Parts: sequence; C-alpha cells; structure tokens
Amino acid sequence: MNPNTETVKSAVVFGATGLVGKELVKVLLENRDFEFVTVVVRKQLAFTDTRLKQIKLPDFSKLMDLRDKLKAGIFFCCIGTTIKTAGSKDEFAKVDLEIPKSVARLAESLSVPSLVVVSSIGADTGSSNFYLRTKGEMEKAVREIFHANLKFVRPSLLMGDRDEFRFGEKVSAAFMKGFGWLFTGPFKKYKGIYARDVAFAMMKISDLPAEKLIFESDELQRLAKESLIK
Repeated sequence: MNPNTETVKSAVVFGATGLVGKELVKVLLENRDFEFVTVVVRKQLAFTDTRLKQIKLPDFSKLMDLRDKLKAGIFFCCIGTTIKTAGSKDEFAKVDLEIPKSVARLAESLSVPSLVVVSSIGADTGSSNFYLRTKGEMEKAVREIFHANLKFVRPSLLMGDRDEFRFGEKVSAAFMKGFGWLFTGPFKKYKGIYARDVAFAMMKISDLPAEKLIFESDELQRLAKESLIK
C-alpha cells in the first residue's frame, strides 16, 4: 500500500476473465493504492498476486450468496458477451442484462460506495438494435437498483488480445489502426479504444464524485491518457 494514501482502497471485479476485466485487474494491482483486489469468476485467472483474491462462482445468478464473503469496496462490473457466443438473444440477455442487475443488487445490499459498469457506445432503450437496446435496458435497470455513486462507461470498438476469436472485431480493429485518424470532431467517440485504456479510465472514474453518470469512449481515451501521464 502507498504510505502516502490515507484510506485503504479495495476493489471487487466481476467479469475479470474478459478483455476489459483482465486489463482492469492488472491496472488495479499495478496501483499500490489498492490494498485488496477481489475477482468473482467462473474460472480462475492464470496470474496471481498477494493482494489478489479469487472467488470462483460457476453460477452468477447466485451472486447474493457472496454477500458475507465480500467487503464494501469499489465494485467494477465488466460483464459482457455477444449474441453469437451466448447462442441466442435470451441467453445474451441473461448475461448482459441480468448479471449486471444482480451485481447492482449485491452492491446496494453491501452499501458499496461506488459502482462502475461497462456498457456500450450507443446504448439506448429505444434502439432498434437488440444489442444496444439491451445495453440501454441494463443501464436503466441498474440505475433503479443502485443509489450510490454510479458510473457507466460506453467504449466503442474494443481492441486488445481476446482469448476467443471474433472475426468481425479483428477486421474492424485492423481498420481502426489504419484509419482511426479519420474519427474526429463529433465522430471521435466512435474511434476504437484499447481495453487497457478503458481499464485505466475506469480506475480513475471510480474516484470521481457522483456528478456525471455516463462516460463516452472519447472521454475514456482522455482519462486514460491523463492517468498515464501521472
């Protein structure tokens, strides 16, 4: 722990095996201000750290069973899949809608001070796109459940090394690397963003007061850059 830090920070990460979640765990452990980092996972992470605690939970519908095992630190929800991976729209909604709602209920029951949730650019309850509509419904539901300091991050196309292969993302990421400079002005938020930058931004956002609810992708880029400069 940083001796100049007056308060002990602890974090709980849900979805730590995904692209953003893995990077977030690494970023939190690199920051000595966080004395404890707990991850709730279906399968164990490959790396270890003296400050890292892993709780294996095969069924995330039973998150409330962990109430006595978790401390009221900062909660980070990095849960997310695709319709293709989930197998159907119903199964997708069970992950991207129902699990974040369960995380919010758990956070509220523990009086967690801050909850940062990964959503998606374009999240909108009125969207004709099922994926974006589900993300919008997730944001709405979580807002109704959790009443402390809540933040949603809306990254654009995520770039980084996934464990699973997603052809569409690979093609889009290649385009972004070559032509990302085209995304300026009002289109800046649509530029692809590295998962590690999202992670840095999430860590910084968790310390911000409850004045701003939603952070778009270009804001995440800026916050990540500020974190790296410091």
